[in-house]
Formats: sequence, C-alpha cells, structure tokens
Amino acid sequence: MRSTRARLAACTALVLSAGMLLAAPASADGSSPRPAVEKPAPGSATPSVRKVPGGAAGRADAVGASRPAGSPQLSDFDGDGYGDLIYRAWDGGLHTATTAGGGGRFLAEVPEPVKDVVPIGDQGDGGGPEVLTLSSRGVLSLYANATPTTASYAWQGLGWQIYNKVLAPGDVNDDGRADLLARDHNGNLYLYYATGNHAEPFSARVKVGPGWNAYDQLLGIGDNNGDGWADLLARDTAGTLWFYAGKGDKAAPFGARRAVGGGWQAYNQIFPAGDDNGDGNGELLARDQKGTLWYYVGKGGGAFETRRQLDTVGYWQGIPQFGGAGNIPVTGDKEGVLARDGAGTLFWYGSRTDGVLADRTPAGDPGVWAGVDFTHLSTLDPDASSDVAWVEQGGLHVDGAYIGAGWHVYDTFVGPGDLTGDGKGDLLARDKSGVLHLYAGNGAGTAFGGRIKVGPGWGSYDKLVGAGDHTGDGRADIVARTPGGDLYLYAGTGSATAPFKDRVRIGPGWQTYTRLVAPGDLNADGKADLLGVTADGTLYRYLNTTSGTFSARFAIGSGFGAYDSMS
Repeated sequence: MRSTRARLAACTALVLSAGMLLAAPASADGSSPRPAVEKPAPGSATPSVRKVPGGAAGRADAVGASRPAGSPQLSDFDGDGYGDLIYRAWDGGLHTATTAGGGGRFLAEVPEPVKDVVPIGDQGDGGGPEVLTLSSRGVLSLYANATPTTASYAWQGLGWQIYNKVLAPGDVNDDGRADLLARDHNGNLYLYYATGNHAEPFSARVKVGPGWNAYDQLLGIGDNNGDGWADLLARDTAGTLWFYAGKGDKAAPFGARRAVGGGWQAYNQIFPAGDDNGDGNGELLARDQKGTLWYYVGKGGGAFETRRQLDTVGYWQGIPQFGGAGNIPVTGDKEGVLARDGAGTLFWYGSRTDGVLADRTPAGDPGVWAGVDFTHLSTLDPDASSDVAWVEQGGLHVDGAYIGAGWHVYDTFVGPGDLTGDGKGDLLARDKSGVLHLYAGNGAGTAFGGRIKVGPGWGSYDKLVGAGDHTGDGRADIVARTPGGDLYLYAGTGSATAPFKDRVRIGPGWQTYTRLVAPGDLNADGKADLLGVTADGTLYRYLNTTSGTFSARFAIGSGFGAYDSMS
C-alpha cells in the first residue's frame, strides 16, 4: 500500500451517479480519519540474492555432462551455459539466482510492478539474452542484453491484458530466435514470430487454435525431441502433463498432443531449465506445494527421467512467480488476510505460497480500527499490494485517499480485481435494496468512473467475496453465499456492462462458517482460494482445483474466533 501522503496527493472527486458530484473531504485538509494499514511482506522476506542449492554442479551431475560455456539458453544471464532463475517478489520487483551462485535485484528501476516475466533468449544481436516483463495493466516490455542484474530497455507494447498467459516456447520456425505465444481469456492461442528487431520485436499474431483453456499451466520447453523446433508442455486440471511437438509449419506449428504422465498437480509452478547437456532435449523444473524444487532431465519426445530433488524442503517457498512458469500469474489481487480483534486492533496474516498463512503481525496502532466497517480489496493502483477501504460518516476512503461522500447507501463492498478488462482494479458496491453496482477504477486508487448497475436481487446473499480468478480464465470472479449456506460462483466476463455470467452453484453447507474470506491465491498456482472460520475459531482452507471447484477443506489454524471481522 502506498503512504497516506502519496495517496492524498492524487485524490480526486468521484461521481456517485449521473449528474451528482460527491462532496468534498470532511476535514479541511483532506486528511484521513484512519492511518494507512501497515502490511509487512507476506511470509518470509525474499532475499535480494537466493543461491541455487547444488548449482551448476548439481545439474551437471543430474544430466551426466557439463554444459559448455556460452551455449544458447533462454535465461543464461552469466554466460556459463546453464539457464538461470529469474523470479518476481511480492513487491513486484525482479530477482535472479544463477546456477553459479550469483544473482541479485534485476532491473531496480521499472515503471510499475511486474506481473509476469518471460525469458526469451538472445533475439539476434549476439549481446546476451532478452527478457520480457508484463504488468497488470497489459504493458509488455522488452529488455535487451540481460546480465544477472541489468538490461537495456528496448521496446514496449500495450494491450496485452487481453491475454491470460504469455510464454516463450523457444524457436518455433528455426530462424535462431525464440518466438512468443499468447493465450486469450477464451482459450485461443496465438503465435508471434520474433523479428530480430528490438524496435519491433514481433510480427503480427497468427492464430494457432482454440481450446487451450483446458490447461491450467502452459509452458515452453524449448526443443525436447532434438529436431530443432520448440515444443510445448501443457498441464490439465486433473494433473496430466501433455507434450506438443513443434513441426516447423507456420500454418500448424504444433503436432497432436501426447500424454507425458499424471500426478503433476503436485506442483504449483512448472518451468523450463533449458538444455543442460546439449543433447537437444530440454530439462524441466517444478516447485511443489511446500516450496521444494524438483529437476527433470529430458529424454526426448516429451519424456523425462525420474525427478531429482534440487534443494532442501521449502527452500523456494515465498516466491509468488518464477520466470517462464506455466501458471496464470497473479499480482495485487490479495496477498493475505486482515483480521480485527474485539479491541479494534488490526492484524495481518501474509500468504506464504504453500497454502497456509504466516504468523500474524500488527497492521497498525492498537484499537484504531474499533467500530470501522473495513473491506480488504484487490489492488486499485499499480503497486502490487492490496488495499483497504472503509466508510466513515458516509465518506469512502481507500488507504489514505478520500474518494468522496454518499457511500452510506451501500452495505457491502467487494474488490475482486479487474472486472472491465482494462487491467485496472474495480469496486463492487451493493445498496441496501439489494442492487449491485460496479465502479471502474482509474488505476491509481484515487477515483472511480460513474456507477454501472449490475442488477437487483443481490440482497438474497449474506456474503459476497472475491479476490482474483476462480475459473482459470484469468478474469476476476466473485462468490456469493445465501443465509441457508448455498455458495454460488459468478464468473467474470471482462465486460463493464455485463460483468458476470449466470451463477453456478458450488455447493451447500457453507453456513457453518461465521467468516468467509477470499484471501487471493494461497499457493501461487494462479487460482484464487477460499477460507472459512467455524464457530469454534478453526480456520479452514479451500484450494481452487478446477473451474469453480475446490479441494476438500483443510484446517490451517485455530483461535480465529477472537476476531470480529476478517477480510
């Protein structure tokens, strides 16, 4: 969250309905009646340099050979022939970890936090690998000649928020340059051929085909069968991994799929390691739910040798996104839970990426949130951190920013993320007659567009929550509970005028929870999860498994009955 001073500097008035300007701030200087919520980094803080246990020696031992220095890899930032790791921290900043034991903060100065990072290798100038970064608002940027800490800005493209996954499979058309694939929210896959020109790095897109929304992870593996063309791996929601061989055909670049095997749902992120031994078969890395990294040596044709543990259990816990990983990336939807005790003190429980919450820490001074009806929102500004909204004396505040007056007409607020398809966080507000309204965010967290009527009848629910994507298409969704305990999913459409599809019943029995919370993505697989607190204070987790369905509940804490509000 940004500081109160920074948010107040950008405050603007909000139009609550057509023709009615909201009132000015209640106080003369526009100051907030509450201090900004203080959130520590979720889980353990990500160090600026994290070494790869075993390093190049461990990987060379696994493949039975040493890779010659200078060999082509998508992410060889130090030139030793091995693909290095690049990953995003909770604050949206990037870090590298080389197999030689080096690394550091990568691109310390970026315009806005990174959502996903795509290593794409040397694009033809011979000066080192290139790296693509993608922001939540759909800005795709190319950085050239990367080292473990630096790269040169080369190009920027807008409008990439229409895709839920962007990836580099490797060289698809045998011209020596890695190409780019992008999947839209409806499951259509498109191919962008690399041009070798940093000023215009990709040609016009070519449609590969529909149906790719069957997969919750989609990643390039480079050449995994020694024919010189890049191949694809895709994991379905049942955990089966599929191999698509490259064909070198521009009209149909990939062949029919072939099953690699099952059980891959054990991993929350899967990503390529490159070809470590130069045999033409790419290797694979996969992180399990506990944060342990596993190494698969490629055998060709999409087959892999028995996995090898590459580091200590949980070593890579706390990293929300690896470069080149196949999951749909998430940032800013939420990264934990806020809870207020009976004395009015707010506490923060950060996500650790392993499906549980970190130990609580105070999120402000004791007692200052007593009697305040607050709501934890997905981010409304480009800072990669969720926000807090509350109404006091009819005025709406978001963190330190005063939005305007007249918001007492609403009894429920939800901030599920981007509902309009522009990459900016939005707000839902239900009035006391049960009509739901959408307010499109301005991307700065300081104002909203005029309200849009979603529809009546939402008063039949006693709880509305949302923080990210429950269906696997990359769009923000919400869930709604009736007083009788039936839970329904409203899948997002990306359209401001009709933001939700028809409701789908998830199941009964949810009245057992005194608190129902949308914490965002608890295990860094790209899908939003749910939490519930029972009357005895036990906290249960529901991990999202497929489109709108969840795993069996699992107890992850106790004593949560001490809180009178959680969000």
